[in-house]
Amino acid sequence: MHPDDDVLLIGTSAALTELDALLDRACTGEVTVAVLEGPAGIGKSTLLRRFRHRHPDVTAVVVSGLPWERSCAGALLGRLIVAEGADVGPDRETGGRDAATVGTALARRWDESAREKPLVVTIDDAQHADPASLQAVVSAVARLHGAQFLLLLARGTGPDGGGDAGAADILEHLSAEHVRVQPLTPEQVRLLAARVAAVDLPLPVARRLCEHTAGNPGHLQEILRDTPPSRWSDWQIRLPVPGSVQSRVEISLRACSASCRALVEAAAVLGPNPVLADAALLGDVGEPVGALDEAYAAGLLGPAAGHGLDTLSFAGPFVREAVHATLTPAQRHDLHLRAAEVVTDETEELRHRVEAAPLPDPGLADALVALARRKADDGAWAVVAGALIDASRISLTRAERENRLIQAVDALAGAGLLGQAVDALPDVEALPVGSRRDAVLGYVAIQRGRRAEAVSYLESAWKLRGTDRTAAAVVCQRQVLHALADWDGDELVRWADSAVELAEPGSPPAVEAAAIVGLGHAARGAVSDAFAAYARAVADNPAGPQHQRARMGLGWLLLAQDDPEAARRELEFAAPTARRAGSNRISLWALAWLARARFALGDWAGALHATDQAEVLLGTTGLEFLRPLVHWTGAQIHALRSEEEEAERHLRFGAAEQAYTVMTVPTLLARAHVAEARSDYEAVVRHLTPLVLRSPRGGLDEPGFWPWHDLYANALVVTNRLDEADAFLFPLEATVQQRHHRSAGARLGYVRGRLLGARGDLAGAEEAFAQARAHLAQLPLPYEKARVDFAHGLTMRRLGRRRDAAQLLATARSAFAALDAHVYVARCDRELKTGRPVPRGTASDVLTDQERTVAGLVATGKSNREVANEMMLSIKTVQFHLTRIYTKLGVRSRAELAARSMRTPHE
Repeated sequence: MHPDDDVLLIGTSAALTELDALLDRACTGEVTVAVLEGPAGIGKSTLLRRFRHRHPDVTAVVVSGLPWERSCAGALLGRLIVAEGADVGPDRETGGRDAATVGTALARRWDESAREKPLVVTIDDAQHADPASLQAVVSAVARLHGAQFLLLLARGTGPDGGGDAGAADILEHLSAEHVRVQPLTPEQVRLLAARVAAVDLPLPVARRLCEHTAGNPGHLQEILRDTPPSRWSDWQIRLPVPGSVQSRVEISLRACSASCRALVEAAAVLGPNPVLADAALLGDVGEPVGALDEAYAAGLLGPAAGHGLDTLSFAGPFVREAVHATLTPAQRHDLHLRAAEVVTDETEELRHRVEAAPLPDPGLADALVALARRKADDGAWAVVAGALIDASRISLTRAERENRLIQAVDALAGAGLLGQAVDALPDVEALPVGSRRDAVLGYVAIQRGRRAEAVSYLESAWKLRGTDRTAAAVVCQRQVLHALADWDGDELVRWADSAVELAEPGSPPAVEAAAIVGLGHAARGAVSDAFAAYARAVADNPAGPQHQRARMGLGWLLLAQDDPEAARRELEFAAPTARRAGSNRISLWALAWLARARFALGDWAGALHATDQAEVLLGTTGLEFLRPLVHWTGAQIHALRSEEEEAERHLRFGAAEQAYTVMTVPTLLARAHVAEARSDYEAVVRHLTPLVLRSPRGGLDEPGFWPWHDLYANALVVTNRLDEADAFLFPLEATVQQRHHRSAGARLGYVRGRLLGARGDLAGAEEAFAQARAHLAQLPLPYEKARVDFAHGLTMRRLGRRRDAAQLLATARSAFAALDAHVYVARCDRELKTGRPVPRGTASDVLTDQERTVAGLVATGKSNREVANEMMLSIKTVQFHLTRIYTKLGVRSRAELAARSMRTPHE
């Protein structure tokens, strides 16, 4: 094995497993083609070597595409035939012939080689192969049938992939499996650092290095081997460029004219996406278009995609950093000072001044703090964090450095940049204990979903506040978030009032508390106070991130109060941050509730789209606190659509145990929804029992916010715990009636109808279902309406009202079908089928309706308990029916019943 294989193979187990599976397929006689994809340096070649070493019993033929042979027709094909060890020279069978003829000859060779044992043909760097050779290879594969043959083509992607356009077109249209080599994770970067450089890389640095290199092991190896181990201890380290890229850029720059080099250097100083006019002015370039054309030809700088010539971008990763690294300290100082005069944005101006500052600069630090204060008033926490980190670095005294670092981490958490905040935690934790320090640590703990840790830090921060009203106001605002996470309306309002009282008017603690207090009012049942609070919050903050916060909270409130259409409008406004400098944290809240609003409205595709967007944002922010809320809707929709694998994935990623209420409730709801879709009502009861046992339940019983009560009560009815269901429903029905909440009344109403039907009270059941339907009449809630019709139809069926049941079930089926709720479509079909008269002369005409339903469910493999749950019967009743079914049909086991069911024509 190559000495570097073990190092480079970190994180490639999934790709190796895919390749092994493809080889297994080929060994069955299925001709198999796979394209292994990934950028240069990701480890494709090493992965292929390792794959061959894992399978020494196969015949392997290996060639690579060579860039300088792209225009030599047949060059790779000739080397491929030689690599096979053929007695015949390449020209005898391939020279001067078309692809089809050559492909036929090549197929004959491969077929002969693959008769006794599998043949694996590997073409590395296939993007550099000449098109004629690739055409012949594809023609050969098309002529193979029944051979133990696997063709593996490794192809570079991205800006460094290169290759011939003709070759790329052939590869794009090749019918093949695609195996992508995945980048390394931060944890894998740490392992690579230990193996390559014997460095125990701090996780914060590993995260930054992973992002810096896009997890590319080739780039990582270069950086780790060229960087002294002592540099890796600082989470704010300026990350270096891979040596190969640095060398290539330096060679290209030396070949450039003076004006071209000046333009490229000026652009590198300005940032990742500089403006041509600014770069020309900074570099004193008189003819910028000609200089840009030269830079583009050199592979350094060019027009940004989607723009004209006004906005520029660098040609590939690391190029800008490599150009910047070629500047001498004096050049950097001079260019950044001049850049501060060229740019018009104040944030950018101060950034350049910081870059030019060789020593602590109290005046500049104060300017950064002043900028941070202004941006904090707007809620632009990402800008605040950057300014304060810079201010901390150039502050003169230790006390100023520490205080500004604390404020910077607080801003990172406020922006939803939790990964960066967590990276800085060791530095914050090392500071002396104090109210501001502990308030920040508590804030980060809330965002990470660590309730006990947050309680400890916030209690300490409150005790240490002293007479500092500003510090006390910050602690109050953190307690507001803590109370929101616990869904404790009384505590939320109490702390919000304290924050407003202690804080300066218009300060961030006061404004943010005002943007959240409406949810506190709603959680304790004061809905009119909640709407009044949001009317004030929206009016007081007509634009900017604080406006985003208020609109998100208002959207959540509207959704809970049966106005999903208005909620969708508010939440769609609050979700994006790119053009509004908002908070990723608030965007995640908005996307999670937007998914619920779209689900309620029947737009399940839109709901899944919002969930997907939120899942991506979760990955970039690390906000564990909102993970269960994001995955709740995905789990429910996929379960209703019989997409078990996706439902399980959302359950797995959205799980949270022993955490905040706002984390625990969506976790349990998602599990209950999936269990209900599987007709496992015992599991529904089990999952939701922790909510029942909470004392007090407080805001959990406020109608509209957390719709779990009907799920639990319905499961009790289905599992024949009627007295428990009755006792559970009674106080909830009183609350719903007092609040005049329509959808909650409908949800509890359909369960009451099933309960009364199970007790034989037909008149009472009919009245309960009629009231539930009336509650929903003016609401745009198609799924809730379908559930009422379905429950009503089931109840009528059980009470012998077949005609009424059929009409209700047909209506429910149409609604479920429009939503692609396949689980309930199938249940409606089964109930409708069971309710039809049985044609005389069929094998099952001796069975009653209920016996036929039991027999059909048992024949599909369901247990007695599952059948009982599905049919709303006791297990003993199912056992009784099953005994009669065996006797009537002359079968002795479940297996015989299933076999007979398969032989019997469907009715």
